[in-house]
Amino acid sequence: MTNPPLTPVLTANWGQKASWTLPAYLDQGGYRALYTAVTMDPDEIVNLVKESGLRGRGGAGFPTGMKWGFLPPPGDKPRYLVVNADESEPGTCKDIPLMMASPHTLVEGVIISAYAIRARQAFIYVRGEVLHVIRRLQQAVREAYEAGYLGRNILGTGFDLDVVVHAGAGAYICGEETALLDSLEGRRGQPRLRPPFPAVAGLYASPTVINNVESIASVPGIVKRGAEWFSSMGTEKSKGHVIYSLSGHVRRPGQYEGPLGITLRELLDLAGGIRPGHELKFWTPGGSSTPMLTKEHLDVPLDYEGMMSVGSMLGTRALQIFDDTTCVVRAVLRWTEFYKHESCGKCTPCREGTWWLVQILQRLERGEGSEDDLELLLDLCDNIGGRSFCALADGAIAPIKSSIQHFRDEYIQHFENGGCPFDPMAATLFASSEASAGAAV
Repeated sequence: MTNPPLTPVLTANWGQKASWTLPAYLDQGGYRALYTAVTMDPDEIVNLVKESGLRGRGGAGFPTGMKWGFLPPPGDKPRYLVVNADESEPGTCKDIPLMMASPHTLVEGVIISAYAIRARQAFIYVRGEVLHVIRRLQQAVREAYEAGYLGRNILGTGFDLDVVVHAGAGAYICGEETALLDSLEGRRGQPRLRPPFPAVAGLYASPTVINNVESIASVPGIVKRGAEWFSSMGTEKSKGHVIYSLSGHVRRPGQYEGPLGITLRELLDLAGGIRPGHELKFWTPGGSSTPMLTKEHLDVPLDYEGMMSVGSMLGTRALQIFDDTTCVVRAVLRWTEFYKHESCGKCTPCREGTWWLVQILQRLERGEGSEDDLELLLDLCDNIGGRSFCALADGAIAPIKSSIQHFRDEYIQHFENGGCPFDPMAATLFASSEASAGAAV
């Protein structure tokens, strides 16, 4: 990879004073891409995004331009653009700081993307708990209206667009695109059966494009600098710049924007490495719903193909780093409790399956299980995976299966020791019993 370790594009203005305001954004060249875009035919912009190789930044990695191209020809029904800003995955924190530091980057991307797909109404669906982000986005939208970038006859082109910032109600399931649409329509957020797909019958049964915040925020740069510039970063099949979230046991956690294909070893060097006196034990490449990896995978490229080659997924690029003080069983249990709590309950495999997974993991974590429980866990995972309405259940089983694959001995150690070996009290009791047994011999 010939690219530099970092490629600040979306994060370039984060350190600027009052970067979230319109004057500051304009000083950095903001909205110049919009002036260029409105002189182009909408189909030209769609083709430009296709040529750039931009893939969805929300986790699945589906080509953005191709997704736009799935819309049926214009007809009687309106078209809608919906931005998925319901960032709720444990460990994922890239969209929220982007919207806080530079909301106009997203707003400009929304206007250009809506123009490209011929939509006159756009919604930004934001996680309800982050009220400060919602207010900042609303301020940016107001500034865009006042400057003539939103509303009627934008920049004198005859193009009209209204943008609504919508606050969710705190449900992780609404990050799933069809559950998000149900929530936007005022119903309980639950995944829809597909087909029909949102491109054909989405919001209000009309053609709808749903994209992640980072995907839409990348569009102005592509329009301003060209598809070749964007595709010059990254790898052959995974192109462009992305934001990596590093959290956990690193010296400098935070957001690091780099090209796709960078490795965890390079990112750890930028983040100051693992906290002193410890070493890497396991990590997640894309949030808690992606199979965990170990220190053996430090040099695997962080792109869609690289992660797939080692049995994981790039996901949201939420790199949660855990050192040798962490109990794998306890970490997996906490994640599984989250998925059990956030299951919408619509389908049996997820509703019942996550409940039973938690019961078994709690027993194992207390040191009360057996190897039969490990087989039961894996059997449950096999019966849950691929059988639910959405990917929540698949995400719930990913850390369980991968942890047993990489750390089966640690699970066994729990019920052999009668408790968690990483619990100081349990470790003391275990050491005492070992000493007593040795004395008896």
